[in-house]
Parts: sequence; C-alpha cells; structure tokens
Amino acid sequence: MSLATDPLAARRGAHVLGVFVDALDWDDALRTIERWARTHQSRYVCCCNAHSLVTSRHDSAVRAVIGSADMVAPDGMPVAWMLRRLGFAGQARINGPDLMWQYCALAEQAGTSVFLFGNTDATLRALLARMQAAFPRLVVAGMIAPPFRPASAAEDAAFVARINNSGAGAVFVSLGCPKQELWMAAHRSSIRAVMIGVGAAFDYHAGTLKRAPPWMQRHGLEWLHRFCSEPRRLWRRYLSTNLLFMLGAGRQLLAAHRKAP
Repeated sequence: MSLATDPLAARRGAHVLGVFVDALDWDDALRTIERWARTHQSRYVCCCNAHSLVTSRHDSAVRAVIGSADMVAPDGMPVAWMLRRLGFAGQARINGPDLMWQYCALAEQAGTSVFLFGNTDATLRALLARMQAAFPRLVVAGMIAPPFRPASAAEDAAFVARINNSGAGAVFVSLGCPKQELWMAAHRSSIRAVMIGVGAAFDYHAGTLKRAPPWMQRHGLEWLHRFCSEPRRLWRRYLSTNLLFMLGAGRQLLAAHRKAP
C-alpha cells in the first residue's frame, strides 16, 4: 500500500550501515511531502548519501536524528544501489536538489507555499529569481539566511515565528550535513510545516555552484565532480567517507549473504 495514501502504512525500506532508509519512488515521495505540507504537519525529511550515513555511524546524535526522521530518502547512488541489493529492485536515487525542484513544480500546481532557510542573502536572492522564472505561480512565502554561528534563543524564536507566520507548508533547509538534520529535528513540533533537508541545492539552483553532468550523477560520480571543484576543502571528506562506506557496505552485504539459506 502506498505511503502517500495511507499514513499508517508500514514504511518500506532497509537498514544501510545501521540507518533505516525508505524505499520510495519519486511519485510517492513527492505526494507524501505534499500531503504533509498541505495539512501543515511538523515533520522532517532527510536525504542521505554515503557521507551522512558514515557520519551517523560515528556520531550517535546524528544517528538518532536521522533515525527519527519521517522520511529518509536515498540521496546518493551508492545508497540507492544498496537498497537494490537488499531487495528493492530498481530503487531510484532521490536526491535533495532534484527533490526540491520537483516539489516546487508540484507545490505550484497545488497552491502550497514554500520557505527557504539557509545559505547567504546573496545566494537566496539569486535562487529566488531562478525559482520565480521556473515556477511563476509558486508562492515563496519567505527566506532566511541564518548566521553561521549558533543562533541565540531570541534569534531562533524569531526564525520560527517568521516561518510559521508565513503560512508556508514546506521549508527547504540548506545548511549542510549534519547541521541541517540536527536543526530540523530540534524544530519538529515548533515549526508547523514539513522541513526538507536539501544539502547544496540552494547553490546548485542559484547557479553559484555547478552541478555534475547527468551521466556522472547516474553513475554515482557526483562526489568526484564536487571534489574536482573544491579539492582542498573536500579531499579528506571524500577519501575517508567513500572508503568507510564501501567497507561498511561490503561487510553488510557479506553478512546478509552468509545468513541467506
């Protein structure tokens, strides 16, 4: 039974490196988010790639936050490939940037407004212009570029009030992993909207960061494109993350093979 049509239906999916990841198709993911947004349910969606799963394996707080999410989408191709190997043939990669753009198209048709939270004022202005050009009837109810330092209690309360008073049904959160996951979890119940962690989506759609070509995305090489764009900042992250993910995934598949009759 579809998750989008039955909110009490058991979630389909599997644990990947100890974290439950939903097995979803694009239509189900989008319509579930729209149902939550339309009814102003306070929920949050995590889009998990190899980096976030490896981070969660070594950080109990991040693991708990992702484990408590209302939807955990397989963002990276390696995560989608793992779900396929674990019994969900044909599992698509449901990544943050595409999820944001496809949901904007659905929200425009449904009349649901959205809110932008994260990044910088300059990026938000560029992003807003591109969104207005692509989705002229979409209502962007507001946007906030929070400080890079931790927000004070008063600042945080003001952010929550602005989001709730805007009437937005969905909040795109672009703070990077694991900051955005921790922020969404901390604000479930206080923000009356579904929060969607979209990673670098604001930069991609604003045009401040060039995205990998489609063929690299399809073959799980988007990380390589990002590494070539920012080698000094990302070399350590990708070297350790990719190696640890491959080792963990290999051990998990080997253990599953040994248990199989």
